[in-house]
Amino acid sequence: MDDLENAILISFDESGTIDSALKSRAVDFCQRIKESPTICSVCIEKLWFCKLVQVQFWCLQTLQEVIRVKYGLLSSEEKDLVRKSVFSMCCFEKIEDSNAVTTLEGPAFIKNKLAQVLVTLIYFEYPLIWSSVFVDFLPHLSKGAIVIDMFCRVLNALDEELISLDYPRTQEELGVAGRVKDAMREQCVGQMVGAWYDIVSLYMNSDPELCANVLDSMRRYISWIDIGLVANDAVMGLLFKLILLNGGSDQLQGAAVGCVLAVVSKRMDHQTKLTMLQTLRIRVFGLVTGDSDSELVCKVAALIAGYAVEVLECYKRVNTGNSKMVSLELLNEVLPSVFYVIQNCEVDTTFTSVQFLSSYVATMKSSSPLKENQLHHVGLILEVIHSQIQYDPTYRDNLDMLDKIGREEEDRMVEFRKDLFVLLRSVGRVAPEVTQVFIRNSLASAMVSSPESNVEKVEAALSLLYALGESLSDETLRTGSGLLGELVPMLLSTQFPCHSNRLVALVYLETITRYIKFIQENTQYIPMVLAAFLDERGIHHSNIHVSQRASYLFMRVVKLLKSKLVPFIETILQSLQDAVTRFTSMDHTETDASESDDGSHIFEAIGLLIGMEDVPLEKQSEYLSSLLNPLCHQVKALLLSVEVINPDDSLGRVSNLQRIIMAINALSKGFSERLVTASRPAIGLMFKQTLDVLLQILVVFPRVEALRSKVTSFIHRMVDTLGVSVFPYLPKALEQLLAESEPKEMVGLLILLNQLICKFNASVRDILEEVFPAVVGRIFNIIPKDAFPSGPGSNTEEIRELQELQKTMYTFLHVITTHDLSSVFLSPKSRDYLDSIMKLLLHTACNHKDILVRKACVQIFIRLIKDWCAKPHSQEQVPGFQNFIIEAFATNCCLYSVLDKSFEFHDANTLVLFGEIVQAQKVMYEKFGNDFLIHFVSRSFLSQSLAEQYCQKLQGSDIKALRSFYQSFIENLRLQQNGNLVFR
Repeated sequence: MDDLENAILISFDESGTIDSALKSRAVDFCQRIKESPTICSVCIEKLWFCKLVQVQFWCLQTLQEVIRVKYGLLSSEEKDLVRKSVFSMCCFEKIEDSNAVTTLEGPAFIKNKLAQVLVTLIYFEYPLIWSSVFVDFLPHLSKGAIVIDMFCRVLNALDEELISLDYPRTQEELGVAGRVKDAMREQCVGQMVGAWYDIVSLYMNSDPELCANVLDSMRRYISWIDIGLVANDAVMGLLFKLILLNGGSDQLQGAAVGCVLAVVSKRMDHQTKLTMLQTLRIRVFGLVTGDSDSELVCKVAALIAGYAVEVLECYKRVNTGNSKMVSLELLNEVLPSVFYVIQNCEVDTTFTSVQFLSSYVATMKSSSPLKENQLHHVGLILEVIHSQIQYDPTYRDNLDMLDKIGREEEDRMVEFRKDLFVLLRSVGRVAPEVTQVFIRNSLASAMVSSPESNVEKVEAALSLLYALGESLSDETLRTGSGLLGELVPMLLSTQFPCHSNRLVALVYLETITRYIKFIQENTQYIPMVLAAFLDERGIHHSNIHVSQRASYLFMRVVKLLKSKLVPFIETILQSLQDAVTRFTSMDHTETDASESDDGSHIFEAIGLLIGMEDVPLEKQSEYLSSLLNPLCHQVKALLLSVEVINPDDSLGRVSNLQRIIMAINALSKGFSERLVTASRPAIGLMFKQTLDVLLQILVVFPRVEALRSKVTSFIHRMVDTLGVSVFPYLPKALEQLLAESEPKEMVGLLILLNQLICKFNASVRDILEEVFPAVVGRIFNIIPKDAFPSGPGSNTEEIRELQELQKTMYTFLHVITTHDLSSVFLSPKSRDYLDSIMKLLLHTACNHKDILVRKACVQIFIRLIKDWCAKPHSQEQVPGFQNFIIEAFATNCCLYSVLDKSFEFHDANTLVLFGEIVQAQKVMYEKFGNDFLIHFVSRSFLSQSLAEQYCQKLQGSDIKALRSFYQSFIENLRLQQNGNLVFR
């Protein structure tokens, strides 16, 4: 071995025994040889005479790199040497030297790399320089399998490296591919197809593997060669002979199937395609036999699927009546095989069964009524849907317990089913009666199934009925037209043997809820609905996931049926007694980990039931007190014992308090403000007493965020429920919420104040004046006086909470000013903060990153100007405010902030802000007259003529004209300053 061979061996070594420094030197040495001007001749010599496969591979790889990168720099002699040598090696030509090596006798990876080198030459030289490469290769195929195999490798490499569009190509590569294909079509494709045919005919019995390789190469080329060369009696006859050969090679049969599929899938005029598909019809159908998991059967399945797709496409595209009839006939012939394929075989991923069936169903829309065979096909499609949506029984236990595997499987199936349910709805629209009969029969079949054998079948049948409801109109749902009037009672009266299964129980309840509009019109079924939700099928189901979902769905059902349930209230409350008791007599030491239900849905359902005016006052009071009294007693008991609890006990008590507050909150949702304040104030009194009890939680647990949040939520509810009668309770509540409040809790307090202002307007003035100074003082102490930090490490939870607080504060100030409450800022206790508020608003209006926040601040100023400033020359209501507006706000916000290059006129929100800024100028002129005008014009760099135009627009009534003028002025001024002047 010479130095190069040694270096190559060392550089390829993966044993780990070679010293890394030595290996690095070997790699460097090889790299230097690559740069040698004689590298081509060095590689060719090694390929002819060195038997080491590592050396051969390195030489071939190097040759490919040199051709690819330096082809234009090679001399004609070097190109000639490489061309002749590589071609000779590919064609199994030997040189007259006993020590010579024949590359084609080497391993597959050497032959593949040799093929790639030849293809790289073809890229640069065919057909302009080396026009005879393929024609010259063909005679060498007579040398037998070794050259035929190499020819296939060359064709495959040409497809992969250049022609196939399965890989991303550059424009240059696409151009070269077009040139190569055009030359091959003109020069040698016919001879190649003849060679393929002859080779397969000759070797089909003696060397099926070789024939399979030949057909695989042929398949790749069918998409762009003249289809007549392949779609003829001779070639197609041979292909089908191979496919139908008993005891033949699976590999060869599969390769033949691939070629037929390539013929079927070839792009062409649809009328021509239809004629060709007709000639294949007899041979294609009925090919799927044997083991459905075998590779051959999967390929045949893909062929049938592909054939069906093309026939359907022809049906949609051809125009003549005869062609439509022919394509429909072919479609009807192939569909039974397609249904078999979908149900029993793994089909190639390019065929999406749902897409195909959806497309086929779409063709039925024009057929009315459907023909007998179409109705039959609809039935088969429904069977496909029913079988495909069934869960795998392997996961039954995982899905019932809903462990990690069960969750993953359920998520996967939810996604998988989406398209199938879309298909079901399409079928339901085209053939509603057939669809409903199928679902009825599926349900009937599911009823008699054994508890263990058919959980999945039952769940699928119920899911079909549920999905059907999505496509039905409200009118159909109400009247129960078609078979719906039979299906819903059938559903309600059924107790499936496998009802204990989580999936079955859930879909059963969801389906009842889906068809509740039918129950609204057919109230005789209400007892059956209630039984389903209240017995062991629903809220009392043994599976916690089912009982929780049942509680939520029952609440929705109550919302929809409402007054129709009045006769059943006693029955419902009796059935829910145990569930209610869990919350009204809760032991704080309870540690049941599975008990994660907060009970709020049950209490909301009860509230909706007993909160109706249809319920007599006495009964209503009785029901409500029987619920509120135990809950309030529980709260009082927990609060009284707070001093003696140990830290371990505390968590349990806090958790219990949270649940109780949520239960009471949910219960109150059923009671309207009119009922509790006007028609039945006694009910309102109960809620006031409850509010009084719950406010004590804030006193006893001032720092428990979870409890503060729940109590705040209940106060929100009472504001809506009790109306103005909640006022006496607000000072105490707001005082407690303000004490010890963190930024996140301050946000909640501001949202509550916003609700009060929006609901009660000026009526809340006294309360707001009392609390405003403390709120603003607290906020100014919390938020930073300078800008928030930016850059790495600034996006912390603490900073985000402060930013949220600041943003909510601006909303709070905006709500105050827009609800005629700006006088709150001027109350004696608030005056101390007025200067700070104005400066903050001005800074924000000019600089804040959030354009919508800036807009809100400008709107606040507009409203304050209107509220606090009379007509020109009147006495000032707020001393110094007019000067502040004219000198600071007008100049900084209305001029300088708009001139800043960050003010982007192409942004929609910024344009809205600009509109408010223009409106502010209009209002300032109306209130301050020339005082504003003279000062603003003097600061705004307006020339005399522009100043006159500005005055004219400002005095006019056309705000759009003023806005347009001012935008044009700002944009021109920006250009004049060239972005360099800092106006501030």
